[in-house]
Amino acid sequence: MTARVVVADDQSVVREGIVMLLGLLPGIEVVGSARDGEEAVALVAERAPDVVLMDLRMPRCDGVEATRRIRKEYPNTQVVVLTTFAEDESLFPALQAGARGYLTKDAGGDEIVRAIHAVLSGEAGFSPAVQRRLLERVTTAPAPAGPPAAEQQLPDGLTPREAEVLVLIAEGLSNPEIARKLHISQATVKSHINNLFAKTGVRDRAQAVRYAYVRGLAHPPGTSFT
Repeated sequence: MTARVVVADDQSVVREGIVMLLGLLPGIEVVGSARDGEEAVALVAERAPDVVLMDLRMPRCDGVEATRRIRKEYPNTQVVVLTTFAEDESLFPALQAGARGYLTKDAGGDEIVRAIHAVLSGEAGFSPAVQRRLLERVTTAPAPAGPPAAEQQLPDGLTPREAEVLVLIAEGLSNPEIARKLHISQATVKSHINNLFAKTGVRDRAQAVRYAYVRGLAHPPGTSFT
């Protein structure tokens, strides 16, 4: 079976190199390439590929958000992340968004082909490094008795990360400062902000700060509690 693939990466040299490599591999047909997540989603809608090889740190719409949209709107297209680092901050959000494979950019052609065909067969396509990280997470994390109380009490369907970003907005941090504090990209910060704005119905940062105060997620400066 020939797998029809779209490549999404914001760096032209990297993107063109991946396209060239895939063109030399058996059972792979590249049907398009995208410079960011918005283009990736549009290409999926236009060309209905079997798999998207998705970078994560891209402008406009990052890879996690693009993956979430593709898996929701075009469930017949699978996503394999192809990024630089297998770090928790990108690995687990990508998997939660619906990615079925996760490779780092030092993967060889054979490894990429295996991952693509694995996800098309309903399996997971992970690099050995990612498999080890997942195993470490499973074996070291304590089994919770249930959702943390903080998660249960979050209003309007906010995720813990979105609530964390909201609190930092209320503290007056800018997007770059939030990105540095949480060790995530500015594109990911923007994605979280867009999501929490949509869920809470606020239109700007000032309304977001007021929302955080009213809902008890943050407290005005100078307020003390006993």
